[in-house]
Amino acid sequence: MELYFKKRRWKFLLLLAAILIGAGSLLYTNWLVRQMSVQERKSVELWAEAMKRIADTENTSNQDLTFLQTIIENNTSIPIIWTSASGEVMGDRNIAYNEKKRDIALRNELEKMKEQKTPIALIISEDITQYLYYRDSKLLQNLRYFPIAQFGVIMLFIVVSYLAFSSSRKAEQNQVWVGMSKETAHQLGTPISSLMAWVELLKMKDIDSNTVSEIEKDVSRLEKITERFSKIGSAPELLNDDLKKVLKSSISYLENRSSKKVKFILDLDENTNYYVPHNTALFSWVIENLCKNAIDAIESDGVILLQLSQKNKHLILDISDNGKGIPKSQFKTIFEPGYTTKKRGWGLGLSLVKRIIENYHRGKIFIKHSELGKGTTFRITLQTA
Repeated sequence: MELYFKKRRWKFLLLLAAILIGAGSLLYTNWLVRQMSVQERKSVELWAEAMKRIADTENTSNQDLTFLQTIIENNTSIPIIWTSASGEVMGDRNIAYNEKKRDIALRNELEKMKEQKTPIALIISEDITQYLYYRDSKLLQNLRYFPIAQFGVIMLFIVVSYLAFSSSRKAEQNQVWVGMSKETAHQLGTPISSLMAWVELLKMKDIDSNTVSEIEKDVSRLEKITERFSKIGSAPELLNDDLKKVLKSSISYLENRSSKKVKFILDLDENTNYYVPHNTALFSWVIENLCKNAIDAIESDGVILLQLSQKNKHLILDISDNGKGIPKSQFKTIFEPGYTTKKRGWGLGLSLVKRIIENYHRGKIFIKHSELGKGTTFRITLQTA
């Protein structure tokens, strides 16, 4: 479990770092927007002052008039409308519209400007006052929306990077699992062959037949385990057979090698054939793995219930126990490689179970229900056709 939480911690730290970088970028961009907004306000105020000076022709020289005219002409980006005190539009600048719809366009634009900015008063004389309305330039508007687009790009980059990293990590894990499985199967081959020879020798000796029979069963069991490991990494052969056979065989094996305090119950219709494409060696591994986890979860006397039913084109297998249960926060994480609550083990059991069901049998496995102190139910669904 420690290894699993270390990986989650690194993921969290990387995500946090990306969010901090994004947040810092957003704050800086917003600061730039505020600075530009102040500068545009000053530009409009300067433009208004130039208009006021031009209107006062008696006190303005030709040289000053040329300079003021240059100030007015240099404003090519900030949309402006100036009106009389009564609200009548007297002129505009940097606003695109159809001449035939000029009045409607300027009226709509004026309403937007009133909502966005405080107007600037142009006191031409004691009797004449005009008002200058404006709004943000296109550049400033785009800069306001830039942080949103920027944040979206950053999040997209994070998601793509995470998916690429996860895909690469899963491919690497698959290679490790396949390599370990093939090597395990190879290493088991020689001692199993030797054990088979010893069993045959024991049969010829005057030894209790029941003892020899049990040893033979365990050797056969080792052969089956070797077969399972050899199938990891390659597409297994799926045969359309009755699932009852696998369940009964697995339960029989577990009953003889488990505490008598644990009772196994198989709930199904004996008159029904539960045909579904499956690989016997791998599917029995799934059943035994889930049942062994259930045995570990049961602290004293307990019951493991296997319920098999058919619904439409799906077979549904529920495996329930009355053990210690699983917290809801761990419903998905228990299937992750490396996650385990046991002191011993690598935390690969349920991960391999999920791989066998979903990758090889095109089914689904999930926790249907779990309650602390009362038990857990795993559900497996398989397509019959």
